[in-house]
Amino acid sequence: MSQNEATAESRKLNPTLRPKIEKVTVDVCVGESGAPLEKAIKVLKELTNQTPCQRNAKKSIREFGIRKGEPISCMVTLRGTKAIDFLKRVLDVVENKLPESSFDRFGNFSFGIKEHIEIPGTKYVPELGIIGMDISVSFIKPGIRVTRRRIMNRRIKEGYRPTPKETIEIMREQFGVTTKSEEA
Repeated sequence: MSQNEATAESRKLNPTLRPKIEKVTVDVCVGESGAPLEKAIKVLKELTNQTPCQRNAKKSIREFGIRKGEPISCMVTLRGTKAIDFLKRVLDVVENKLPESSFDRFGNFSFGIKEHIEIPGTKYVPELGIIGMDISVSFIKPGIRVTRRRIMNRRIKEGYRPTPKETIEIMREQFGVTTKSEEA
């Protein structure tokens, strides 16, 4: 058995070396304030059972009619079982297939949905219309708090951060996700 196979086996057995889902962030960017933003907030609240928070424009873009400080999007952060349940529903929309290019170097990934009515269990409401959204999933390993705490924070080795291979393996085991490069 090679060294890589031995470390892979130790990661499966050792729970402190196994990445887990930290949070799922759902973001809807409407591009303007007013009625469209209120509709997006209602849709997000209906999908996630949480109150979304509004996000403001960081700079003015005259061509799009956006002013700095104007609320143009809303977002929700899901953690724990709510995050896993929502992720299972949303992955059905993309048929449990993700491109490898959507994974970053720390194993986090993002994907988009063009129409929220494709999510199972969602009905079309003509007053709200159809809204697209971006979903970002963040992974974490136990012990990463050492780098984030305020007092006596420390650096950790690169091997203690989640890698794309580890998170792809976890997504395959827990959710049945395949990457598009595996099919080719």
